[in-house]
Amino acid sequence: MFAVRIHGRGGQGVVTAAELLALAAFLEERHAQAFPSFGSERTGAPVVSFCRIDDRPIRVREPIVAPDALIIQDPTLLHQVDVFGGMQAGGSVVINTGHAVGELGLADLDFNLLAVPASELAREHVGRPLPNAALLGGFAALCGVVSLVSVTTAIRERFPRKVAEGNAAAAAAAHALVEGARHAA
Repeated sequence: MFAVRIHGRGGQGVVTAAELLALAAFLEERHAQAFPSFGSERTGAPVVSFCRIDDRPIRVREPIVAPDALIIQDPTLLHQVDVFGGMQAGGSVVINTGHAVGELGLADLDFNLLAVPASELAREHVGRPLPNAALLGGFAALCGVVSLVSVTTAIRERFPRKVAEGNAAAAAAAHALVEGARHAA
């Protein structure tokens, strides 16, 4: 089972990101589960959502405490919330930022860390800095758990055409950016 924890702030599409990731896995005929963890938070408050993906039915229902991957939609959470709690050495982390990982003070962590300027990509393709779709494109390239085709198909199934096309383009741009970074390394 592959477990993903998504950290962000209310209004950034954290819950939608987990739902889209689960839908992408369903489209690949896999089992998936997505759910949020929040109370009466308001826009801007820290929010966490979870997604599990497996080839077999998923029976566990509790929050993910030891994720295989993290998607961090807001880098300001890095020093406010224990976003790395429970991560195993070698796990994958996609962070929404235009800064290099070293600039964030994270270079000494034993994770596969990748910075993706998702808010900027979203602003360019969607017109608003909603990073969730772009981060899913970057996640697909980094982890290979779901394909970009499944991510963009999930986006197109979830949103009206006008909204979907911009988000799918942002996901594709992030995917290409990550692929380029991986090949350059």
